[in-house]
Amino acid sequence: MASLLLAVIYLAFISLGLPDALLGAAWPTMSRDLGAPVSWMGGISMVISACTIVSALLSDRVTLRFGAGRVTAVSVGLTAAALYGFSVAPNYWTLIAIAVPYGLGAGGVDAALNNYVAIHYESRHMSWLHCMWGVGASIGPYVMGFALSGGQGWGWGYRYIAILQVALTVVIVLSLPLWKSRAVAGAADGGVSASGSAGDGASAPARKPLGLKGVLAIRGAKEILIMFFCYCAIESTAGLWASSYMVIHEGVDRTAAASLASLFYVGITVGRALSGFMTMRFDDPTMIRIGQVVLVVGVILIALPLPGIWGTVAGLVTVGLGCAPIYPCVIHSTPAYFGEENSQAIVGVQMASAYVGSLAMPPLFGLIAQYMTISLYPFYLLAFLVLMVWMHERLRVKRG
Repeated sequence: MASLLLAVIYLAFISLGLPDALLGAAWPTMSRDLGAPVSWMGGISMVISACTIVSALLSDRVTLRFGAGRVTAVSVGLTAAALYGFSVAPNYWTLIAIAVPYGLGAGGVDAALNNYVAIHYESRHMSWLHCMWGVGASIGPYVMGFALSGGQGWGWGYRYIAILQVALTVVIVLSLPLWKSRAVAGAADGGVSASGSAGDGASAPARKPLGLKGVLAIRGAKEILIMFFCYCAIESTAGLWASSYMVIHEGVDRTAAASLASLFYVGITVGRALSGFMTMRFDDPTMIRIGQVVLVVGVILIALPLPGIWGTVAGLVTVGLGCAPIYPCVIHSTPAYFGEENSQAIVGVQMASAYVGSLAMPPLFGLIAQYMTISLYPFYLLAFLVLMVWMHERLRVKRG
């Protein structure tokens, strides 16, 4: 039963990644069809991120009440409905409205699943599960590219992913008895279930929610929150603007750029598969530092004026490889740094902090691209990387 539940969690992580790269891959075509300026993609990503912040901050309370299994099922279903809404949206403002349930669904499942895995599985499983997120994020742009190249339009690209999400929702719903059995076993062993409650929504919470104020009072919490802000600013900006950067800065065809941009997520996926094996030798802080060094190399490759498009493509893949170990290893280290009793609340606020990075930083770069130059793309990524490295070393001093 435990192995079957792990397989379901793998599928859930795939569902997390499927829609994440769609907007960036499709936007050069969507903006033309909808008559929206290039920078307006930032408005959609801001609404999605704002709603994920809300659901992530509520994740401790909601997961305690309903359990990780139910939260995951409802969240994936909500995302599927929003993706179908995107596929039939007639204008930009409809996309803005549909972005609300899109973000609420993403934030709830992200926080619940990450804490669940951080507590109950080893670091290699966290890396491999996030590799599954990368599988989903890599599939998304290819599906969109298939729809665009086949003349079906970006609407069908979203529709295909919505169908996959519906299928995954059905699988998760059918698996709910497994989540409940695991929760009961956790409660029998230690009084609190694997999802952080006394059961999977079947009984009262074993503790009260910690809350934002309680999280911020913990030594080292501010540093890890800023780390997440910086990491998500790097990953979301790199992914969202890769296609537009190649179209505007490199002169690449829109359809080709949509497919090439997916290589960033391929880098993350391959990197997390390798990271799972590397965590058997290196601890989480070392893996984070390795990722940061690789990130520097990738940003330099993008910034160098190499001939042709392949220097930029190699840089995007390398940036993806550098991103690979950072996110899962920071999440996995959270219970060790702050205690299992605090981890669900802290992971929820970590997710919220990360989504603040997604909300504010890609749109800010959109303004830079529109009113200055999109050529600043690699230097923008580098600024957040420097701040992330500094915060990680401060965290190690305070909690190491």
